Amino acid sequence: MIKRVSPAVVNIATRGTVRERAPQNPLLEDPFFKRFFDIPDMGPRERQFQSAGSGVIFDAKNGYIVTNAHVVDNATEITVTLQDGRDLTATVVGSDIPSDVAVLKVPTESLIQVALGDSTRLEVGDFVVAIGNPFGLQHTVTSGIVSGLGRSGINPDGYEDFIQTDASINPGNSGGALVNLKGELIGINSAILSRSGGNIGIGFAIPVNMARSVMDQLIKYGSVKRGLLGVSIYSLTPDTAKSLDIPNTQGVLVSQVSEGSAADKAGIKPGDVITSINGQTIKSNSELRNAIGLSRVGDKLDVALIRDRKPLQVVAVITEPPVTSTPANSRGNGGKPGDSDVIHPGLQGATLADAPGGGVEVRAVEPRSVAATSLRKGDRIEGVNRQTITTLKELREVAKRGGTLVLRIRRGNALVLAPLRAQ
Repeated sequence: MIKRVSPAVVNIATRGTVRERAPQNPLLEDPFFKRFFDIPDMGPRERQFQSAGSGVIFDAKNGYIVTNAHVVDNATEITVTLQDGRDLTATVVGSDIPSDVAVLKVPTESLIQVALGDSTRLEVGDFVVAIGNPFGLQHTVTSGIVSGLGRSGINPDGYEDFIQTDASINPGNSGGALVNLKGELIGINSAILSRSGGNIGIGFAIPVNMARSVMDQLIKYGSVKRGLLGVSIYSLTPDTAKSLDIPNTQGVLVSQVSEGSAADKAGIKPGDVITSINGQTIKSNSELRNAIGLSRVGDKLDVALIRDRKPLQVVAVITEPPVTSTPANSRGNGGKPGDSDVIHPGLQGATLADAPGGGVEVRAVEPRSVAATSLRKGDRIEGVNRQTITTLKELREVAKRGGTLVLRIRRGNALVLAPLRAQ
């Protein structure tokens, strides 16, 4: 298997220039000090760099190689070395920083491509093999198992659904192949967790299905055209599900729908629970974010929902992010500070009062308080845990039962759901 796969894994050497500011004494930043001592302006300086990584031949016919975006970042010269020793000059077709995927193109003569697997069929415990060029040691092979699936949080701004493996992955492995025992590519090695810079048994790979989706867009458009579904969401916890009387604890709770968005046009409403997209089960915020973020503008998504304990299917067409304006908060006119302290821990820092026409008005919210994460001045609380609230007294009565509170809030013209944990 390794003899069959190895020719599809390449070494990538890059050269380039980065601009950086030299560390300086704070006094040298003072205009008066610089003028008095006639010190010239020390602007950003350029520094040459060389680095190495790995790549995988996805399409031998057209010469497309997939690697990590960080491997070719700022590179002005890219050389691909094949297993047979040939050096090929590569050009960047496209690079997507959020997913850390880049596509290179090389001459197509005598290339061998890898067989692509299906990363959705992976299970924890499956045996895998990592092939790459760690520390410049070309075509190093290590083995291990799949230690975890759906890992995220490595790069908060990225689109992540990492495969975790204990197969040794070290610097230089980035962009290399993670294959199953059939020789099918199931991931692109991307990152490690390490205090020393070396392997400690926790490595991450981008699922091949995600890499292939990004590659298709980079080849077609040169970039990834991301749209928005137009929802604010919370992962559905057992406490939240119990408060809303929802039997299913898998999915994400829709707390707000942007006016005019794809979700709004599809009929998705606050309080709905999204359970799957195009048949793929959605268990967390990150899974939904990845499913939407890797969809093209114009794609139709089959969205499975639970509404009022009943299953529902809608179709949402991903569009360009709409330009929306933030509604102005209505003015509060004071109120007794600390009113909410005895109501619920999640309301600490909010000043509440009966609202004209029914509901509970948020008169003020202390900055950096617990309540500030969910509430804004001018919000009107209209319901709690599927129960309509008309007065502050009713809110207190519901809160006395303990547990998680799911507030139904009117914010301008928008309806928002905000789960508040008891602790």
